[in-house]
Amino acid sequence: MILKHKQTDIMKKALLLLFFSPICFGHTQAQNTWSLQDCIDHALAHNIQIQKNQISEKEGEVNLWLNKGQLLPSLRVNTSQSMGYRPFEENTALVQNGQVTNTSSKVTYQGSYGVNASWTIWNGGINQKNIEAQKLQNEIAELNTTQSEMSIQEQIAQLYVQILYTQEAIKVNEKMQETAESQYKRGLEMVEQGLMAKADALQLESQLSSAKYDVVNSKTQIANYKRQLKALLELGIDQSFNVAAEIPDDESVTGMIPDAKEAYDKALMTRPEIKSAELGIEAANLNLDIAKRGYLPTVSMSASLGDSHYSASKKSTRAQMKTNLNMSAGVTVSVPVFDNRRNQSNVKQAKLRKASSQLDLQDKKNTLSSTIEQYWLNANNNQQNFLAAKDRVKSQQASFELLNEQFQNGLKNVVDVLQGRDNLIRAEQDLLQSKYLTLLNIQLLKFYTGEPIKL
Repeated sequence: MILKHKQTDIMKKALLLLFFSPICFGHTQAQNTWSLQDCIDHALAHNIQIQKNQISEKEGEVNLWLNKGQLLPSLRVNTSQSMGYRPFEENTALVQNGQVTNTSSKVTYQGSYGVNASWTIWNGGINQKNIEAQKLQNEIAELNTTQSEMSIQEQIAQLYVQILYTQEAIKVNEKMQETAESQYKRGLEMVEQGLMAKADALQLESQLSSAKYDVVNSKTQIANYKRQLKALLELGIDQSFNVAAEIPDDESVTGMIPDAKEAYDKALMTRPEIKSAELGIEAANLNLDIAKRGYLPTVSMSASLGDSHYSASKKSTRAQMKTNLNMSAGVTVSVPVFDNRRNQSNVKQAKLRKASSQLDLQDKKNTLSSTIEQYWLNANNNQQNFLAAKDRVKSQQASFELLNEQFQNGLKNVVDVLQGRDNLIRAEQDLLQSKYLTLLNIQLLKFYTGEPIKL
């Protein structure tokens, strides 16, 4: 009975394993295949540069909290305990708190206690302005994070499209390798039959070697693109990685291309680098205002409470603490008359930083305009190339098939076949390249206007 019970448990576990293993295996496979959106989502959550920018945001929040603390008074409590030793003096006379104390003890003990408070009532409004300036810096830090996120998405899209393009290029190269192998075998047969010279067969062998090289080279390229994409996703070397083989249709390539001027106008309102540069000018103006306030006087208030006792005194410690208790309070007005040109230098530097921030905004606008115009030109040129390449591939494919058939029948020489093969390869590569470059540049144009990237 016990043995039967154990066999039943084993069968149950085996059935459970068989039931869940396809699910687990499918889940693992799904993790190895990444769509474009999977890549973007993972990068936004794990990319190290983005995480560093997020830490900078939190540091800005701490600095803002610190600047707000400058408006509050400060309070310090201090105490000092000391012992003295005079081994060769028979009688010691010390003055403490206006009293002369005599003692014959060689060891003395003294304690003092104090509480000090200070408060900057007004320093030209610099503390309040520092809070405003830090708030602007925090907004700039958030925009920098957004800029990093958008830059990562742009890089991911470029690499993803390169991988898709290379995957299709491998298929083309593998097809040409099969054709080259067929032609080489036919060439060997024709050499045996005396219908072809050995030199021509060597050319066919060279063609086959070149076709094999093209396949290997394409696979190496796709492995390198995947490596770069994995680096953006912060994936380790032991992580297998494949992209979802989503081959775009012709409609996504031949669709309407966004107008460059409209895309630029929208980008000026949405791109984080433009907003950041505009806030940089505001921050520069605020810092100039802060620098000028350095010429204004500072008003501060201070108060203190102190007490002490001494072992050489004839009074008890309690009596001393009562007698020595002292308090003070005061107001200080500080007027900068001559500060070794510090304020003048601060003002001049703030003006220079303001001029630099204005140039920075213009530079970013120029860069944005050039980038959008380049994407627009690439999209238009490649779209026209794609339409032309479609017809060229059809004609070159028909021509090569005819040449290959004639070669198999001994009606065409090796030179004609090789030339036809090269023409077909170039046409198919041009078609693939123009197809994916058109798709990529259209999507990046839309991305700069605020739309998500979709392939």
